[in-house]
Amino acid sequence: MKKSIDVNEANIKACLRALLDPAQQHHSISMSYSNGLRVIHPNAQIGKNVHIGPFTVIEEDVVIGDNCHIANGVTILNGARIGSDCKIFPGAVISAVPQDLKYKGEQTTLELGNGCIVRECCTLNRGTINPDYNADGRTIIGDGCLLMAYVHVAHDCIIGKRSILANNVTLAGHIEIGDFARLGGMVAVHQFVRIGGHVMIGGGSLVRKDVPPYVMAAREPLSYAGVNRVGLRRAHFTREQIHHLEDIFRVLFVHGLSTRRALEIIEGEITPSEFRDEIVLFVRNAERGLMKGFRAMNGSSKVAEPVLD
Repeated sequence: MKKSIDVNEANIKACLRALLDPAQQHHSISMSYSNGLRVIHPNAQIGKNVHIGPFTVIEEDVVIGDNCHIANGVTILNGARIGSDCKIFPGAVISAVPQDLKYKGEQTTLELGNGCIVRECCTLNRGTINPDYNADGRTIIGDGCLLMAYVHVAHDCIIGKRSILANNVTLAGHIEIGDFARLGGMVAVHQFVRIGGHVMIGGGSLVRKDVPPYVMAAREPLSYAGVNRVGLRRAHFTREQIHHLEDIFRVLFVHGLSTRRALEIIEGEITPSEFRDEIVLFVRNAERGLMKGFRAMNGSSKVAEPVLD
């Protein structure tokens, strides 16, 4: 027993020295697989110039690309597939077992694209295999995504490239999010919901229905709040393209029409374009239904035109 206590004390002292000495905190993994402060399985595939901080655990079935920075206290579990140039901050758990009672231990993955940033205490779960739900065993996060602190991404989610999920965003299973989407802090999304690309969803929103691409959504229940003009300008959409999208969504969400009638008008009267076809296809495939149309800010059920400059 005395020998065990001495070993523990030595380890504690080594840990404290590493924490107090910045030069000891982030060694290149290509130089050393362990200095007693990390647990890294020898079969893990780790790229060049990867920096791994103390108290990090990396299991066997893990692939990490080049030039990644993994901070202290990160847990990377079996099934993690991490691209190059990623930054993972303290407390993050990558490729955790799905929180799904149907999961039976099958080998599945969590795929994190190149250049992603995963901030403190995010939890990213790997996929499941279930043909009934088109689940092929992968949770996918695209290139260049930013997941702020405490984001949770559940099993089988697919997140497009360059999307941003602000603090405490919570995604249930089987959610699909398009490219360049923006979800404000504390947004919670119901399972199987689809969110289109270039969408902006206001902080604290509860997302129970599908949200088509290029729009802003907010309020309770979640409702159309206009075209995401700022985001589209930043993505170099032209003025004409933005006005074209406004024409489409004015029919779909503002005029108080049924979805069927709105689609008839959009297809019959709106100038054909790839945007029009993309939105029509999204709406027709909305198995959970669409979010509500535009409503007056005073809570009235009367449909009102949004202010568009």
